[in-house]
Amino acid sequence: MIVGGVIFLIFLYASKKKYWIRIPLYRRVGNVPTRVATYKARVFPIGYAGDRLWFVKGIKKYISPATIQNAPNEFMHWEREDGEWINFSMGDVDEDQKKCGVKYIHQDMRSQRIATSNLLEQRLMQKGFWEKWGVVVGYVIFFLVITVAVTINLYMMGKTIQAIAPLVNQVVEANKEYRSKCVIATDLVPALALVIMNKVRYG
Repeated sequence: MIVGGVIFLIFLYASKKKYWIRIPLYRRVGNVPTRVATYKARVFPIGYAGDRLWFVKGIKKYISPATIQNAPNEFMHWEREDGEWINFSMGDVDEDQKKCGVKYIHQDMRSQRIATSNLLEQRLMQKGFWEKWGVVVGYVIFFLVITVAVTINLYMMGKTIQAIAPLVNQVVEANKEYRSKCVIATDLVPALALVIMNKVRYG
């Protein structure tokens, strides 16, 4: 089973590499040029002189090798009324308009296009509430959240200061009481001065 699947995949890969030419086929349908199919083809050698044809897969048709390429490995063909396939390329619309003297954008057409765009935007493309006011509502909510957070922070700081105040008062009172109990012995200074003076006087 696995071997069969591998062989099938190898066959598909080889077929894809072999039929590397893409041929979009156009013909007139209801007086309108229409793409009717896209075929794949491969190179078919003839003889030993280097002559070649293209073999179209699916309809088994041999055609002359095309020379006009419109995309990588893609060659557009037109089917005439007699069934003959003709290789062709898409024309240059800008160059054709210049040759015919057609202006690219007429002023009246431009004005009409702008007016139509504005009308559609006003009537059919009205913005919803969130599209119109979403940014403003977002900013209002953001500032409300910041205000509430700052208010709560200040309230908690006030509560903390009130809780610490009695402790600070106790520390201050304890410091005052300690200072009142510490008496500096100032009466020792004159006695020391008298001893030093006698020592200096009598040697």
